[in-house]
Amino acid sequence: MRLNPEAWIVHPFNGVFCAAAAFFLLLLTLGSLLMRGRAARTKRIVLAAACVLTLTGFFVYKYCLSLDRAYSAITQDMGGFNWWGELPLQLCNINMILIPVAVLWNKRPLMSFCFFVGALCASMALVMPGNGFDGYSLLLPRMLGYYGTHFMIVIEALAIVTFGLYRPRLRDLPPTLLTIFAISLAVFGVNLILRAAELHPHANYFFSVETEGNPLLELFYSWIPVPFLYLLPCVVILGVYMAAVTLAFSLTDRLRVRKQCV
Repeated sequence: MRLNPEAWIVHPFNGVFCAAAAFFLLLLTLGSLLMRGRAARTKRIVLAAACVLTLTGFFVYKYCLSLDRAYSAITQDMGGFNWWGELPLQLCNINMILIPVAVLWNKRPLMSFCFFVGALCASMALVMPGNGFDGYSLLLPRMLGYYGTHFMIVIEALAIVTFGLYRPRLRDLPPTLLTIFAISLAVFGVNLILRAAELHPHANYFFSVETEGNPLLELFYSWIPVPFLYLLPCVVILGVYMAAVTLAFSLTDRLRVRKQCV
C-alpha cells in the first residue's frame, strides 16, 4: 500500500501538525512518568542521551538537506545550502548541546536558559517555519528532519522541569539573563568570524547581525541601530515572560502547600 504524500502536507496547526504535536507531547508524558521516582542521575543521563540522539539526527537531516535540489532552488536567493550556515547555533537548536551540559553538571542558569529559551524558540520555529518547510509533505527527508528536530527540542527543554531536575525560581532570573547575554555575545562573535573569513558571508545566528526583514526586529533596529545591541529589547521581553512563568510556578507551589495543610 503506497502512502499518499498529499495526505501528509504540513501547515502550522493543520491535522498533520497537530497529530505530530500530540505524538511528541505523549512521548514527553510517558517519559516523565517513567522517570518518576528514579534517581536524579538516571534522569540526567536519559535526558542527555535524548539530546545526543537528537543532535545526531540533526546532522543526518542537514546532510539530506545538502542533497535536496528542491531546497537549494527555494533558497537560491539566500545563497542556497551552506554548511557554515547550518550549524546548531540558532536559538532553538543550540539547546541540543546546552541541555546535556546543563543537566549533567547541574547548572541552574543554563537549565533555566534551556527551559525558557529552548521551548519557546523551538515552538516559534514550528508555528512560523522558514522557506521550504511549510506546505510540503512530512514524508520528505527535510520535513521529517525539521519538524522532528524542533519537536524533540521542545519536549527536551520541557523535560528539564517535568523530570524534576529544575523548577523556576525568581532568584534564577538575574543569572539566567546574564547567561543569555553571554551566549548571545559568543554567537555574535561566531557570526563575525564566519563573515570575516568569508566562510558564510551572511552568517546571522541569533539574528544578532541583521534583522532579515523581521518586522519586530526592524522596529528594535530603528531604536538601536547597532548590530547585536538592537536585540536588547528582546532580552527585556524575555525577562518579563520568564518572570510571568516563574510566578505561575510559585503560585502553583503555594496552592499545593495550602491543600496539603488543609
